Amino acid sequence: MHCRRRHGLRHFTQGQEPPHARAFGGLRESRNAGSCADSCQILAGAAFQGGSCVTATDATTPLTPDLCVIGAGAAGLSVASIAASLGASVVLIESNRMGGECLNVGCVPSKALIAAARWAHERGRADGDGAAIDFSRVQQHVASVIAAIAPMDSPARYGAMGVQVIQAEAHFTDAVTVSAGGRVIKARRFVLATGSRPAIPPIPGLDQVPYLTSETVFELTERPRHLMVIGGGAVGVELAQAYRRLGAAVTVIEAGPRIVAQEDPEMVSVIERALCREGVTLRKGAAIERIELLSSGNIALRLWNGDIVEGSHLLVAAGREPRIEGLEPAGIKADASGILVNRRLKTTNRKVYAIGDCAGAIATGGRFTHVANHHAGLVIRNALFRLPARLGKTPVPRVVHTAPELATVGLSEAEARAKHGRMRILRWPLSNNDRARAEGATEGHVKAIVTRRGKILGCSIVSAQAGELIMPWVLAMARGLKVSDLAGLVYPYPTFSEATKGAAVEFLKPTAQKPWLRWLIGLVRHLG
Repeated sequence: MHCRRRHGLRHFTQGQEPPHARAFGGLRESRNAGSCADSCQILAGAAFQGGSCVTATDATTPLTPDLCVIGAGAAGLSVASIAASLGASVVLIESNRMGGECLNVGCVPSKALIAAARWAHERGRADGDGAAIDFSRVQQHVASVIAAIAPMDSPARYGAMGVQVIQAEAHFTDAVTVSAGGRVIKARRFVLATGSRPAIPPIPGLDQVPYLTSETVFELTERPRHLMVIGGGAVGVELAQAYRRLGAAVTVIEAGPRIVAQEDPEMVSVIERALCREGVTLRKGAAIERIELLSSGNIALRLWNGDIVEGSHLLVAAGREPRIEGLEPAGIKADASGILVNRRLKTTNRKVYAIGDCAGAIATGGRFTHVANHHAGLVIRNALFRLPARLGKTPVPRVVHTAPELATVGLSEAEARAKHGRMRILRWPLSNNDRARAEGATEGHVKAIVTRRGKILGCSIVSAQAGELIMPWVLAMARGLKVSDLAGLVYPYPTFSEATKGAAVEFLKPTAQKPWLRWLIGLVRHLG
């Protein structure tokens, strides 16, 4: 896992029960968890078990847990907490900060930054010319959100659960043995949850200039004067809009013809209009020839078409790549997509599973925390109970956290046409939603793709709160409900959720025009 700062001195505190433990019927707590919770301290690289310190004599004996989890990001923490709550013995190894990319340099800080940018944007609109933005307060907000969540992922909390945490780098020494922090681990099963890192494109000159990534951008102490973003994917456009709202000039350079290229062009166009309206410059189809550091201290991007884009800061947001080093001694194979796994998430070493961002193409539903958590549940069933749990067709939603948001599940219109041919497209504009009118958030619409019989193939929503609005569609697809089932639900008024009903009712409208239905109404009228 990637980080720039190792753990310092820590004290034990009694942990809370993890959400996964509640789902499995309670948490097994160590009998001696409280015995040294107030007095023991550990340094990075040391280990503790059940809230008690591991002494030097313990290090001579190999550890033989049920599970050894390598990586304490979203995926690894989920596996460790569920397994411990079920009574399994667990060793959790992490060389850097607990919580991994998501907590420290990914999902959490980015959404805190986006929230601060939204507040600044709304205040600016209210003040007319905009209010001065104190960037240090923005950074304080980001740091405070991380600090508030960090105890939930701390070594002390997991130690109190009975998980033995080793804060050191892990190395396979053979197919069934891992070495970490001077300890030898021979687990019944191993789970690799090593995550991913920012992908750095091989652009000439990039290694000669200072640049930020989606992980280091949160280390900025001053607002950039002009931020150039390489990459128009979800992360690139999210951060571009956030920094523009915080007062920076922002230019997004995308080599392809579209931003957020994996999503429906119809829906992305709404985001694109919002970005341009707020002053983000989009350079699409702009391939970079080379990058130079100017004598002024600015950075220049020289494009293949001869144009030059100059700015004060450069952010590389060109996707992510899996962390898959050091697998050879264990006989674990990998390719560019990640560690090769089967549908049970088992690697080419039968004792080792891989989950989350490091897992290969067959396991990808996208590199998302919620996908990692889904993998964790599958591995628990496979590794602890040997149940035939496999990756299936569980619908995985994804959200682009711009304003408006874009949420998607299932097939796009183009994918559905290629696979199913004849189908129906249901649209419902947010301008028809009374709550959206009241909130002044009428931009966007719901777009559902269904078969002629009402089976839901996919749904995209671009609007305020789209990430929340997508969930009824996810549930319907997961449980095999038809769009008519969504139309028949009772929705509270006035809420954004009524947009789902509006789109679903569109499916029923042609039925209302059927001649036989008119005839039936006439017959009932005649009968009195």
